[in-house]
Amino acid sequence: MSSKPVNKKKSKSVKKIKPVKQKLKLFRSENKLLSVFMWGLNYSIEQLSHVEMPVMLLPGDFKAYSKTKVENYYFNEETLPGHFKYKEYCPKVFKKLRECFDIDDEQFKQSIAFSPLMQYGDSGKFFVSRDKQYVVKTIDSYDVETMHLILQGYHQYIIENKGVTLLPQYLGMYRITINHKENYLIVMRSVFSAMYPPHKKYDLKGSSVGRVARNEEKAKELPTFKDNDFTKDQSKLYIGDDRNAKIMEILTRDTEFLVKFRIMDYSLLLGIHDIERGLKERNHEDEEDCLDEADGSSDENTNGDDVDDSPAASPSPAEVCDNNVYAISCSTTCTNQEIYYLAIVDVLTQYGARKKAAHMAKTAKHGAGAEITTVNHKQYAERFMAFIGRILE
Repeated sequence: MSSKPVNKKKSKSVKKIKPVKQKLKLFRSENKLLSVFMWGLNYSIEQLSHVEMPVMLLPGDFKAYSKTKVENYYFNEETLPGHFKYKEYCPKVFKKLRECFDIDDEQFKQSIAFSPLMQYGDSGKFFVSRDKQYVVKTIDSYDVETMHLILQGYHQYIIENKGVTLLPQYLGMYRITINHKENYLIVMRSVFSAMYPPHKKYDLKGSSVGRVARNEEKAKELPTFKDNDFTKDQSKLYIGDDRNAKIMEILTRDTEFLVKFRIMDYSLLLGIHDIERGLKERNHEDEEDCLDEADGSSDENTNGDDVDDSPAASPSPAEVCDNNVYAISCSTTCTNQEIYYLAIVDVLTQYGARKKAAHMAKTAKHGAGAEITTVNHKQYAERFMAFIGRILE
């Protein structure tokens, strides 16, 4: 009597990590999401270092992911949750992007996984690495979907232009699952220099309807002002003809890329650092440090982690502008010497059905001629570039 072969469905394998006592202390945040993220980034970078990278990426690399599930039997709420999942999207693609942006993976790992991530702003969506080089932003599933749609084109664009762009420098995208709740994170290079931080900050879209900072925003230590505030404060950024032409060329190229993928609702993030004011602030901080040393008091590392806090050699303003694609010095004819930071941010919104409906509603409210924010991607880019052209000189 013969028996028919039984077809067994292949179960999708999920890699499980058997816990061991960690040999190297990593920083653990009080925020469990950040703790898992820092653990996962350290683990994934280490695993990726043993993978031979192809000369050219394949289409499948833009759909790939690595996934890790951890059952933490040494559970201690001061370190990591008892159960969590960590997923890294398109690891080979983002590794290639980091290489294109001249970012070493070991340095990337040290900056994020071995020092505390600090919250930036009041929204709870942004975190910055201790050395201020990287920004971690929480995003939603729609942003993840848009990132997947543009990633192959974005990678090609970055390669073709050798990393010279004012678009965000995307360095990694992740999903963290804790207690069955999914959280999405994306890592970008910081726009601002840690040594020369902005004293004033603007979010500029090129529209005028509702584009003014609220009173509660203005009350913050470093508020983000908007288009109408900028027009009221100062109408020009004086950078000189040659640099003006260079910036406009990059911006034109960047916005053409965004139009290709129907992206709109982005902003020009403008930061202004006053060099003379910054020098006075650093001198004041140095004096306070000297007084602290004289008193025998110093900041102690209470986390027991091996973090190197020794100061690095301070770059000059000219070096910052040479090494940071987002930074540009003002013209030598300016009364106040300043560093400008210019970057296109928030580029994961497509002009789809939801934005079309918002466009119709705002047009009905404000009139057809009003400069509302929500317009189609082509009109948005044209208006955006016209506005930037008016403020640069």
